[in-house]
Amino acid sequence: MQQFDYLFGSPILFSALIGLVGLLVGSFLNVVIYRLPVMMQKSWRKDCQDYLGLNADLQTNEPFNLVLPLSRCPGCNTPIKPYQNIPVISYVFLRGKCAKCKNPISLRYPLIEAFTAVTSFVIAWHFGFTPQTGFALLLTWSLIALSFIDIDHQLLPDSITLPALWLGLFLSVFDIFTDSHASIIGAIAGYLVLWGVFHLFKLLTGKEGMGYGDFKLLALFGAWLGWQSLPAIILLSSLVGAIIGIGMIIFSQHDRNTPIPFGPYLAAAGWIALIWGADINQFYLNIAGL
Repeated sequence: MQQFDYLFGSPILFSALIGLVGLLVGSFLNVVIYRLPVMMQKSWRKDCQDYLGLNADLQTNEPFNLVLPLSRCPGCNTPIKPYQNIPVISYVFLRGKCAKCKNPISLRYPLIEAFTAVTSFVIAWHFGFTPQTGFALLLTWSLIALSFIDIDHQLLPDSITLPALWLGLFLSVFDIFTDSHASIIGAIAGYLVLWGVFHLFKLLTGKEGMGYGDFKLLALFGAWLGWQSLPAIILLSSLVGAIIGIGMIIFSQHDRNTPIPFGPYLAAAGWIALIWGADINQFYLNIAGL
């Protein structure tokens, strides 16, 4: 018991432990980021086939979820052994290549693992050994999965967004991050603000500027952090999105007609507000002279 008291009483040791947990979670998030969209596509295809009375493909009947099939090399289909799946370390040990066919392994896998570890460390360091740390970690890991799925597929799965939104509303009953009054108004306002921007933009240009998943993501932050956090999140995400979007058009010859996912910018801004939202709001009020 004394060892546990020392561990939880030492911010650096506690944060380092959570960082290691984040490293393991990051490995699982790589699975979620790749497999969840495929699972959704398979489900949509099966629904369409059932509706049209068509025979389902044999492939759709094979188990494919977040657990099965076990991880394999996409090049040679060789199963990945447990010691070859250690976060970051295995990538370095294998020199970024499959142990059998030597096909390159994407650098994104260890980067997501490391990024999850770092953000988990920051959460633990900021909130300490409190209930806020556990819930903030769940939100952080959800945001990482949502961001990379949106980058890959321009999709923010409801299976992640909606449970997190309801969890934020539930936590407000106990004043974990904000009170119920601010949480309920924040969820409603977060959704309606981007919903209004979407329809105004569509009315003026005839184009859809964002997806409905973005509305739900901002509603999620309103539920977790209260309506007071929404102006800072909207401004920060819009600023970062505009800078990166303009940079992509200028320096990487990105087609301006090709959509850029807005979810990662919202997620980043919301996570920053989770950590430093009170300081940001106070800074803004000081500038405004309030």
